[in-house]
Amino acid sequence: MKLPGRDGIARRPDEHLVTRRVKLPRRIVERPLRQVAKRLTVALFVLVATALIVWADREGYNDSAGDGVDLLDSFYYATVTLSTTGYGDITPVSDSARLTNIFLVTPLRVLFLIILVGTTLEVLTERTREEWRQNRWRAALRDHTVVIGFGTKGRSAIQTVCATGLKKEQVVVVDPHPPAVDAATADGYAGVVGDATRSEVLRRAEAQRARQIIIATQRDDTAVLATLTARRLNRAAKIVVAVREEENAPLLRQSGADVVITSASAAGRLLGLSVLSPAAGMVMEDLIHQGSGLDLVERPVTKAEVGRGVRETDDLVVSVLRGHRVLGYDDPAVGTLQVTDRLITIVRASPGTPVAPHTRPLPQD
Repeated sequence: MKLPGRDGIARRPDEHLVTRRVKLPRRIVERPLRQVAKRLTVALFVLVATALIVWADREGYNDSAGDGVDLLDSFYYATVTLSTTGYGDITPVSDSARLTNIFLVTPLRVLFLIILVGTTLEVLTERTREEWRQNRWRAALRDHTVVIGFGTKGRSAIQTVCATGLKKEQVVVVDPHPPAVDAATADGYAGVVGDATRSEVLRRAEAQRARQIIIATQRDDTAVLATLTARRLNRAAKIVVAVREEENAPLLRQSGADVVITSASAAGRLLGLSVLSPAAGMVMEDLIHQGSGLDLVERPVTKAEVGRGVRETDDLVVSVLRGHRVLGYDDPAVGTLQVTDRLITIVRASPGTPVAPHTRPLPQD
């Protein structure tokens, strides 16, 4: 149900907004129980090895109780020596026993202590490694794509841009819901949990250095605020926004969006076209599904095409982008093709082969 706000924006029920840290794709780690089992196994091995070393040289040890050192005494000595500094009731007296304690038992004690405090060390190491990964990631991130909202629209947008050859490392997902960001990192994308209307969150996604920003939020008012924030941080980025209600599209353009797509109206038009002609609906669906069947792409004019007419090109040209104007293929203003023109063409996609880097999908407005 649409809820009008004070500013006239068509609103929908509130969504939970939180601010968290950056999450980078991670490798699958072992389960905690398996890690604990491995540590216990190593600790037990160290204990048994120490006891056997002591027992093998039992003649070199003195027991204050007056009895000889047997196997039980060896395990007792190994236990108190590895876990503490010993109680002094059993001590090495021979040179060989003392040398064994220096070169064998002491390193085993250190290893045993490392295993005991391994959890703390692992946490500290993981934090340091994660911080190092994030710093390296931020330093290398340039001209990337920021996708705000990892719902159905956001996922489809990412799949489309990645079908053109964009690497997953060049995509950063911003979403207020931790499960959505977890799903994005599981797919290989970097993610930021937070409210995209806040400058701090977009800075964590390095939006100020992004080449393009895709906004696919659940609410139109959130899309407007996210667009304003993104445009304030990055004046040069191309911002494409999806909204539900047609009346909010002009406000998005005023807020700095380059392209606004009305998802509800676009779906309705596709439904209507499919009713009138199911085959035409299938063709349109194929055109907007990048990487299979027929693709709608934008490419520059080649040197061989300069000075020719639109119908003289090898590809099927549907429009010509000249400056900021999009001219139809049959528009008399097109005339002959110029060096600075870009062609919007329909080409056949090769399955599993990304579109050439100099081409990119046509945004639909």
